[in-house]
Amino acid sequence: MSSAFGLLAGTRPLLYKEVLRFWKVAFQTVAAPVLTAVLYLLIFGHVLENHVKVFETVGYTSFLIPGLVMMSVLQNAFANSSSSLIQSKINGNLVFLLVTPLSHWAWFLAYVGASIVRGLVVGAGVLLVTMWFAPLHLAQPLWVLFFSFAGAAVMGALGLVAGLWAEKFDQIGAFQNFIVMPMTFLSGVFYSIGSLPPFWQGVSHANPFFYIIDGFRAGFFGVSDVSPWLSLAVVSASLLAVCALCLHLLRIGYKIRH
Repeated sequence: MSSAFGLLAGTRPLLYKEVLRFWKVAFQTVAAPVLTAVLYLLIFGHVLENHVKVFETVGYTSFLIPGLVMMSVLQNAFANSSSSLIQSKINGNLVFLLVTPLSHWAWFLAYVGASIVRGLVVGAGVLLVTMWFAPLHLAQPLWVLFFSFAGAAVMGALGLVAGLWAEKFDQIGAFQNFIVMPMTFLSGVFYSIGSLPPFWQGVSHANPFFYIIDGFRAGFFGVSDVSPWLSLAVVSASLLAVCALCLHLLRIGYKIRH
């Protein structure tokens, strides 16, 4: 019990610092992503509402809302941990954390925990604003809760990996533009993968983001492109893999102890 407490000592103040970091500029870190999601909804919903039918009982705008919510959760969870760590590296204040007796578990829980908080706050904001545009109900709330937290945790840990690897903002931008963004837009946010050619369906099935969004959407409508239990298995495996990599890099001090 005492050893576990020692490992986690310092998690709370570091978590508080990380949450306060993004909350002090909430207009940029929370309000701006909500506005972006609303613009996506207005444009795509207006243009495609009468032209695209995804599920028999679900209109296109209703279908789009959970995808936009989860896309916002994923992108902001990644941005929080990655930007925080790279800023600390560049500004030189990372040394103040390195001289503390914080364990790698404390770093992990604080950074990923703050990313989950930011992702869920932005996601809740997007949901509250967009749900007025189309009917929406919770068919299976537990799926919504699981994929919200799991998706934010996956991206928070991935952002921490990117922040450890990167040495300048350009590298974080490249990671986001060439890995995160393509995987997000190829995950079924704006469409059902059933409408894709076989090759692109195969690509989507290899994309963990697809299972996060599809499972999250199943929680609202009770229907999805694949079984939510399959999504549960894929997302859980992805979460374990990314967290294990992240903890290993933190434990060895990858690119933060030279």
